[in-house]
Amino acid sequence: MGWFSFTQEIAVDLGTANTIIIHNDRIVIDEPSVVALDSKTNKPIAVGERAREMHGKAHEGIRTVRPLSDGVIADFNAAEHMIRGMIKKVSAKNHWFSPSLRMVVCVPSGSTEVEIRAVRDSSEHAGGRDVYMIYEPMAAALGIGLDVLAPEGNMIVDIGGGTTEIAVISLGGIVSNKSIRTAGDDLTEDIQEHMRRAHNVRVGERTAEAIKINVGSALTDLGPDAPEDFIIHGPNQVNSLPLEVPVTYQEVCHCIEKSISKIEAAVLSALEQTPPELYQDIVHNGIFLTGGGALLRGLDRRLTDKIGIEFHVAEDPLHAVAKGTGIALKNIKHFKFLMR
Repeated sequence: MGWFSFTQEIAVDLGTANTIIIHNDRIVIDEPSVVALDSKTNKPIAVGERAREMHGKAHEGIRTVRPLSDGVIADFNAAEHMIRGMIKKVSAKNHWFSPSLRMVVCVPSGSTEVEIRAVRDSSEHAGGRDVYMIYEPMAAALGIGLDVLAPEGNMIVDIGGGTTEIAVISLGGIVSNKSIRTAGDDLTEDIQEHMRRAHNVRVGERTAEAIKINVGSALTDLGPDAPEDFIIHGPNQVNSLPLEVPVTYQEVCHCIEKSISKIEAAVLSALEQTPPELYQDIVHNGIFLTGGGALLRGLDRRLTDKIGIEFHVAEDPLHAVAKGTGIALKNIKHFKFLMR
């Protein structure tokens, strides 16, 4: 029974935007990757959703931090506090939860040894006894039900908050891959810049994120699926008077064009490195989109038209990496060779 076990197992999708923790095959934590710290003592005040609610609204005594940038740890101390705080939330839901943890944590496929070491150290300091790493595109492939051990080529494009991970997988390994630091956060920044330049209004990160979710699009013509204009309120940059601005999906498409083009170029680059036999499999199977960026309206159609291979948005793309990490944890002996 669970309370007699000295070691408990959790799978962690440590994302730039959100952290997801799976325990006993269930998602028990799905919260923003934010920690609020006391400015004087540097001690944690809140993590996850509570910390995000403080982001951009706190006084000088509270500092909100997103510990991950471009998919890797940018603030080691804040990351440790955040991971520890998330694990405590799991403990609160499972009072018998042991402090001795076996963890599988996903990392970007383009991570350096130093960046991987930082994730491992943060996880160990937060209570992890046995810590394993798995690359995000491999986890995504497992999460959407692909047979990663088969002698067949499958291509994953995982668009997260900080990185876009593109990988061709066959026989339990990554044959070719491309990891670029252009992803959801860049689209948000593109929108913020556009609102300043085109409408002379300042918007925060959370408002720009809301614009992306409500009227974000990779195409200028969505036909009957087009969303209604999204109304935002913000201060005029010149006189600080309030402005009400309707935002259309077409203008969002134009302002994120450069970032989407970078993702297209990265996919083409990964395909160029792909052996011919695997390329043939990919043309037959299509390319799978996962991550929050996969939900951008019209992205699958745009990529299909541009590259000439069918793109499929995975079922529940937001949780594909986390679910795959959970599968790797549950079958750790079977998939251990996939991990670091």
